[in-house]
Amino acid sequence: MSALARPRHNRIIAGVCAGLAARFGLSPWTVRILALVSCLLPGPQFLIYLALWLLLPQEP
Repeated sequence: MSALARPRHNRIIAGVCAGLAARFGLSPWTVRILALVSCLLPGPQFLIYLALWLLLPQEP
């Protein structure tokens, strides 16, 4: 597993889903679809995404 960071390449909006996918060994599209589906449910998912966007460092 790699460190949790937002990649500079292969990202769509901010790289949060791609970074999570790389960290846990999943496909970036799987994580993106799960994030999209979870936003349809009630809860703070969008705020968590924004917080990760601000808090996760970019890859060097």
